[in-house]
Amino acid sequence: MAKILVVEDDSNVARVIQVALQTKGHEVFTAGSKEEGEAAAVANKPELVIVDVMMPKGTEGFHLVWKIRQMEDKALREVPIIMVTGIHDTTELRFYPDQSDGTYGPGEFLPVQGWIDKPINVEDLLGKVNSLLGE
Repeated sequence: MAKILVVEDDSNVARVIQVALQTKGHEVFTAGSKEEGEAAAVANKPELVIVDVMMPKGTEGFHLVWKIRQMEDKALREVPIIMVTGIHDTTELRFYPDQSDGTYGPGEFLPVQGWIDKPINVEDLLGKVNSLLGE
C-alpha cells in the first residue's frame, strides 16, 4: 500500500483520516502545520498528500501546496495532492471547478488533483485516494 501524509491542524479530523487510511493498509504520517507538513514530506517521501486549506495562520494549506510543487525532489514536486476544506460550508467562495463559475479548469486554480469538503465523507475520501493511487 501507499505512504500518505495528512497535514491537518484539527487532531480529531486528522485521526479520522488516519484511521480510515490505515484500515485500508496505508502507512500514514500526520502533521499539524505547514512547517511540520513540509518537513514530513521531505523525510517520508509520501506517494500522496492530503492537506487542509485552513490552519491556524490562515490559508497555510495553499502555501504548503506551492512549496511542495517547488521542491527539488521531482517525486515530491509531482506527488498527488488532495485538499480538504470546510470553507464551502461558511462562505460562497469556491475553490474547485465543479462548484465554480466555470472560469478555471481542474488544476488551474491550484495544482492539486482532488478536493474533499468537510465534514469528510470517508467513502468519498477513500474513493479519491484509490483513484489517485490507481487502486
